[in-house]
Amino acid sequence: MKKIAYIELDTHAEIAGNFMELMMGSKAFKVDYYFSEKIIKQIGKHHSNIHLSESTELLNQLNDQQYDLIIIGTAHRYFNLFKEITAKYNTSIIVHNLNFAKITHFQLFKNIFKKDFRYRLKLYLKEDLFSAPDVFKKAKKLLVLDQSLVRDDLQYLPVFFNQFQLNNTTEIFTIVIPGEVSQSRRDYKKVLQQLKSFKSKTHFKIIFLGKADGKELRSLKDFSNESSENISIQYFIQKVPQQEFDEIMQSADVLWCPIQKGTEFFSNKEIYGETKMSGNVGDAIKYGKVAIFPTGYDSEYPFLIPERDEVEQQILNVDNSYDYNFHIKFNRQKVSAQLEETLKILL
Repeated sequence: MKKIAYIELDTHAEIAGNFMELMMGSKAFKVDYYFSEKIIKQIGKHHSNIHLSESTELLNQLNDQQYDLIIIGTAHRYFNLFKEITAKYNTSIIVHNLNFAKITHFQLFKNIFKKDFRYRLKLYLKEDLFSAPDVFKKAKKLLVLDQSLVRDDLQYLPVFFNQFQLNNTTEIFTIVIPGEVSQSRRDYKKVLQQLKSFKSKTHFKIIFLGKADGKELRSLKDFSNESSENISIQYFIQKVPQQEFDEIMQSADVLWCPIQKGTEFFSNKEIYGETKMSGNVGDAIKYGKVAIFPTGYDSEYPFLIPERDEVEQQILNVDNSYDYNFHIKFNRQKVSAQLEETLKILL
């Protein structure tokens, strides 16, 4: 039985949790997980193979074991640590921002002064920010979580599987817009403008499923006071608890994902669907929901529907026009087998 270490000290707890679920009971691999306290709290699980770790402890913990493969879930910090790991072990890294993985030392230096200067200076002084390009170059394989992003030497790592099949049975048509309510990530101005032009007598409930504040929160409050009788909206001013998030996502008739095409990571341009995956893809798979994405989002998944100009009618036709068997095509056992085959390639 081959031994794997999965490391997540930073941000992507849900992906780490999915990996755990898929590898549970594996007869081909024994997996140890090295998580920060923050990640363990988000996952909410405690098993003998989950080890509390910090950047200062991880190397010693790894040295006590003999791993055939190490997977780094997020390499956005601790570059000095990950540089040592990639130099010593057979290491694969999940890449969430493809352009950042190709950034030059000179560009890194310039970007320190563009935004979040104190935080970036800390990364430079204490975590060897300039080692970032070396970390990605020394990794045996770079992994992506969306098949549409596979190119060159990138390897697809299947970690998303269908967990819910409940469909909404109420007369109210529920549209859920998942994700942090931030104009920089999603075009909420356009959504509110489109809602004002809805003409059907259908009762729509629009749920902005993420924390809202600042200008976005004020816009939602204003719209709520001005909207027509057949449109109601719900929004949140605090982080939504996971159980409530799950329940609301299951209640959706359709997901509406007005993601911005362009975004940034470390002041480096990234493009959703080209160099960066939207987390809403994983949401659609997990909850078994058809999702409306902006035209131009590059994806091979048929359940991601390009938004049309007549978006109201498109939304109403979702139930009749689109049928996708998430519970079959993204069955947990099926994805688990695919994951194991991929891990064998990485050995």
